[in-house]
Amino acid sequence: MTVFDDIRLLRVTFLRGPNLWTYRSALEVWLDLGELEGWPSHKLPGFVDRLSAALPALPDHHCGVGEVGGFGQRLREGTWLGHVLEHLVIELLNLAGMPTGFGQTRSTSQRGVYRMVFRARDEVVARSALSQGHRVLMDLVNGRPTDVDAAVKAVREAIDDAYLGPSTAHIVACATERGIPHLRLNNGNLVQLGHGRRQRRIWTAETDRTSAIAEGIAGDKDLTKRLLAEVGVPVPEGQVASSPAEAWSVAEDIGLPVVVKPADGNHGRGVALDLRTREQVEAAWAVADRHGSEVLVERFVPGHEHRLLVVAGHMVAAARGEAAWVSGDGVQDVVALVNAQINADPRRGDTEDHPLARLRPQDDGVIRTDLERQGLTPESVPAAGQRVLIQRNGNVAIDCTDQVHPEVARVVELAVRTVGLDIAGVDLVAEDIGRPLAAQGGAIVEINAGPGLLAHLKPAVGSPRPVGHAIVEHLFPKDAEPVNGRIPIVGIAGGGDNAAVARLTAWLLQLAGHEVGLACRDGLFLSGRCIDMADARDSAIAQRLLISREVDCAVFENGPATILDQGLAYDRCRVGVITDLDGAADLTRHDIRSADELPRVLRTQMDVVLAEGAGVLNADNPAVAALAEHCDGAVLLYATATAPLAVHRAAGGRAVRHDGRQLWLCEGPAERALPLHGATALAPAVLLPAVAAAWAQGLSPALLAAGIDTFSAHAAG
Repeated sequence: MTVFDDIRLLRVTFLRGPNLWTYRSALEVWLDLGELEGWPSHKLPGFVDRLSAALPALPDHHCGVGEVGGFGQRLREGTWLGHVLEHLVIELLNLAGMPTGFGQTRSTSQRGVYRMVFRARDEVVARSALSQGHRVLMDLVNGRPTDVDAAVKAVREAIDDAYLGPSTAHIVACATERGIPHLRLNNGNLVQLGHGRRQRRIWTAETDRTSAIAEGIAGDKDLTKRLLAEVGVPVPEGQVASSPAEAWSVAEDIGLPVVVKPADGNHGRGVALDLRTREQVEAAWAVADRHGSEVLVERFVPGHEHRLLVVAGHMVAAARGEAAWVSGDGVQDVVALVNAQINADPRRGDTEDHPLARLRPQDDGVIRTDLERQGLTPESVPAAGQRVLIQRNGNVAIDCTDQVHPEVARVVELAVRTVGLDIAGVDLVAEDIGRPLAAQGGAIVEINAGPGLLAHLKPAVGSPRPVGHAIVEHLFPKDAEPVNGRIPIVGIAGGGDNAAVARLTAWLLQLAGHEVGLACRDGLFLSGRCIDMADARDSAIAQRLLISREVDCAVFENGPATILDQGLAYDRCRVGVITDLDGAADLTRHDIRSADELPRVLRTQMDVVLAEGAGVLNADNPAVAALAEHCDGAVLLYATATAPLAVHRAAGGRAVRHDGRQLWLCEGPAERALPLHGATALAPAVLLPAVAAAWAQGLSPALLAAGIDTFSAHAAG
């Protein structure tokens, strides 16, 4: 069998924003097939069979055929290995739990060299999938053993390390459904929703409206209980104990049975329930002391543990817990029984993707305490048929939202308002969540800031609750403006003197009262002040404008290289401008060699115009004007001649023209002159697109004239 050299990965580029290929982030790979250019899939002996056996779902992919099984058909007919690598990488991502459907592979002018691209939500994950897919492909091509499971595991580990946690990801997904953009601000779960001055921030289930004081109160369980008791919320009696002996003394005062828990713990760690003897209380104090700064002893409230989620003052979801038991067989010890009867449940795991956690009796002091009360240890072998209690709490994963009594919801909402949190998880114990707490001796035992949402998103039993929608509505009310957290963005694409166009546009918007951010080749500007002199056509630099809480309007200069090398810094814009088709000579590394190839690149700027926005196009260049068909919003043309505007104006469209002496603002057949006064030094190539963009943004003719008049002095300053 012929042994082939590896396909060479010549260049790998992460495109962070809208780009030549897609609206979304993607990984673009330039690859050289080498001698494999002469070996499409159907000519490699046994290759298609080996590939199908290793990845059985791969042939079912849609492809150019446009239906399930399309890729399998292409494999049998013969397709080149760059295309195979594209689908292999996508399948690894699918198997690793990050569903991916988009990919393309295109030939270049160089024989055997291809551009392959696929959807990449995260750069690290995408590079891992590419690396693993490349290795698997070459193994299959050369008939070597390959370990697809190991490849999938490596990609899944990259996802676990790099991707958002399930609670944050759910909120972001709900925001995306509302058209709200997001930016990830760190490698963890700090995410910005919206842009500039209209942004909100989340960190898992905490928001920038979460009070630090309220969070501090919730973290002090003793203080929380005292505040709740003062407003009539039922809570268990109890107090802090500084030693095992004091814990027993408090327990005697309260009356047995009691609960011992850390005063500032979470997730049920160190909590021991239904303690009835001095030995149990003192042993539980030692366990709780390891999990918090202080230890609480409280009256034991009989019943089921519940977690209710409150968002913006309203109870939106509830889940109930259940105790975990095993049944002895006279052969296996407790650890083995737990692994076989509890941990084997696919709903249990060690990641946030699992609604239930795995139990480890040998490592958990609370489980050990409960076992000791039953005369057992983790190493004990229970008799056949003997039921053994493993865990009393920590299994809150049964949805019960629809069973919550209105009075219970009212008390829970009062408790959260008392603490002052905007989002909170309320732990309460009750026999029946469908009855008022007071009637059954139920009580609220904890209030948690930043609660996990997984029990409501993936309950072990019952219906998922889309709690992220409630959080997004809290941050961006639908009856307030703007509903999507967006600021007006003007994107200016082309290869000419668009820095001047961008600066004039920003000046006009600033005169209209906006706090304008500007990113262009001259630098990064906030309200006319340069904060970075680096070329801000770089998307990573430009994106800083969207993070600034001062900016309520932003202008971006985008050369064709920006779109090809990085993608746009923003996902959508209010106004998109395309000025020319200059700059092809600098793009040979992208296999672009003439201006005729630039429209397919620059159309990206039109693709991202919002439906309520406008595309501004240079009608003096027919190829630029033709990009109007890709604009979802209105179209506003500009030109130095009348003829290119005639059809557009006849249809009632808006246009700006320059007759050599003055500007004209045109709407259908009507037009009005815009006096230039002393500003004629500005070239029409600068003046026309800037005025058109500002007019599209809603500036009045009088303000446009004043801005043009004063720009030269502003620029000189």
